Amino acid sequence: MASVIRLDTHVVAWLYAGEVDRLSDNARRSIDREVLAISPLVQLELTFLHEIGRLRVDGATIVDDLRGRIGLAVSDVPLVASVAAAEPLGWTRDPFDRLIVADALAAGSPLLTRDEVIRANIATATW
Repeated sequence: MASVIRLDTHVVAWLYAGEVDRLSDNARRSIDREVLAISPLVQLELTFLHEIGRLRVDGATIVDDLRGRIGLAVSDVPLVASVAAAEPLGWTRDPFDRLIVADALAAGSPLLTRDEVIRANIATATW
């Protein structure tokens, strides 16, 4: 039975854009065999990226598309649990990274990310 893996924002953006060549071999294998989920903060970060012109569509459009295409789920971890898991993560000042990582930790799920800083600090982060 497949386990759940959380996806970081850039992974979701690349999947939406069809840029799977940007993913590692391990990332592609994980996406093919695992249940895929995101923190709601990923959707919000995608919307921020849209607002500053880095993406052509907003987060809701991307997430809705990937729900239909690949069965992407949105985490239902309570915000209070994510905040509690985020408080000790002093290695980053990026609120999105901190809460996306915290959601994965609170859910007990690995996080698929290319971000080297996250991977250096979180044992369950993979690429």
